[in-house]
Amino acid sequence: MRRAASFLALLLCLYWTGAQGESGGLTGNDITQTEVQSEILGVKSTSDQTNISPDIWAELKELRDMAIEHSVELRNSKSKMEKLEQENTAMQTRLTASENEVEELQRENTASENEVKELKNEVMKLKIENAVLKARMKTSEDVMEKLKMENTDLQSRVTASEDKSKVLEARMNASETEVEELKRQIADQPKVAFSLGLTDSGLIGPFDTDITLKFSKVFTNFGQVYSPITGHFTAPVRGAYYFSFNAADNRSNVWSAVNLYHNDKRVLWNDDYNYGTGDNRLSNSLVLQLEKGDVVYLVLPDGCSVYDNTYDHTNFNGFLLFPL
Repeated sequence: MRRAASFLALLLCLYWTGAQGESGGLTGNDITQTEVQSEILGVKSTSDQTNISPDIWAELKELRDMAIEHSVELRNSKSKMEKLEQENTAMQTRLTASENEVEELQRENTASENEVKELKNEVMKLKIENAVLKARMKTSEDVMEKLKMENTDLQSRVTASEDKSKVLEARMNASETEVEELKRQIADQPKVAFSLGLTDSGLIGPFDTDITLKFSKVFTNFGQVYSPITGHFTAPVRGAYYFSFNAADNRSNVWSAVNLYHNDKRVLWNDDYNYGTGDNRLSNSLVLQLEKGDVVYLVLPDGCSVYDNTYDHTNFNGFLLFPL
C-alpha cells in the first residue's frame, strides 16, 4: 500500500508540475517541500492511508528533484528546439539564397559556355586566317626570294653597267679631250676657202696664146687666199687642198679646154669638141698637197674660149681640207 501511495503521489506531482509548466504557473524552483507534503497529505486523506514511513519523504524529494531536472531539460530541449527551428529557418533562407546563387551561377555558366563557344569559333576563324596568312607569307617569301635574285642580277648588271659607264666616261673624256684638241687645232688653223665666178661679159677668147683666167666675181674668199688681179690662189699653210672648176663655151664646131696649174706645172686639163649641138661644158676636181706659198690657177689655152654671164656658167672653187 505504501508503494502504491508513493507512486500515486509521484504521478500527481508530475502531473501538477507539467500542468504548471505548460500554463506558465510555478516553476520547478517554486515548489517547496511543504506544498509537496500538503499534496501527499491530501493523498493520504483520500486514500485513507496512515502511518507512512519517514523515508518516503526522501524518495519524494528525490522524485521532485528528478521532476524538476526533467522539467528543466524539457525547457532546455524546447529552447534548443526553437533555436534549431531558427537555425533551420536561417539555413532554409541561406539555402534559398544559395539556390538563387546556383541559378545565377548556372545562368552565368550558360553565358560563359556561349562565350566559350564564341571564343572557340573565333579561335577556329583565327586559325583559318592564320593558315591563309601563312600561305600568303609563303607566297610573299617566294616573291621576296625571287626579287632578291632579280635584285642580285640587277646589281650585277648595274655593276657591269657602271663599269661600262666608267669605260664610256673615260672614252667620253678622251673624246672630249680630242674634240677640244680638234677645236683648238681648228681654231688655230687658218680659214681657207674661196668660190668665184669668171665674168658677166659673155665670151672670153679665143686668144693666140695661153692666158691665166682671172675670176672677177668673188662670192667667198676666206683668208684672202685668191687674188682677182693675178688670178692665183696662194696656199697660206702646208696642207691638203681641194679644187674644182666648171667651164662653158657657146661656140660650135670648136675645141673647148681649161687647164689647172700647180705653180708652173699643169696637173689637170679638160678639153672637148663642140659639134654644134649646144653649149659645150667642162667640169673637174682634185686634191693637191701644197706647201706654204704654192700657187694654183686656171689657164685658157690658145685658140679656145669660155663663156660666162650672170648665171655663172664658168666658176672656180677651193678650200683647205687640213693642215699637214
